[in-house]
Amino acid sequence: MTIVNMLDAKTHLSRLVEAVESGAEKEIVIARNGRPVARLVPVARAKAGPRIGIAKGRFKAPEPDAALDAAAAALLRKSK
Repeated sequence: MTIVNMLDAKTHLSRLVEAVESGAEKEIVIARNGRPVARLVPVARAKAGPRIGIAKGRFKAPEPDAALDAAAAALLRKSK
């Protein structure tokens, strides 16, 4: 556990955050007038949610419909 005073914490904040983020330090205590007032610790990572492809094989995409494709193309031509 590293203890730094408030002025050093303000001056070197990005370096302190990097040390905690990389795991070089488990926690850093910030002190004011020699008394601990705050702790800088890494945020716990959230568990990953469901992966893409979880429903693979459960659904079948419909075959292309030439009539719908022509209608969509006509709408796009009108909008220009």
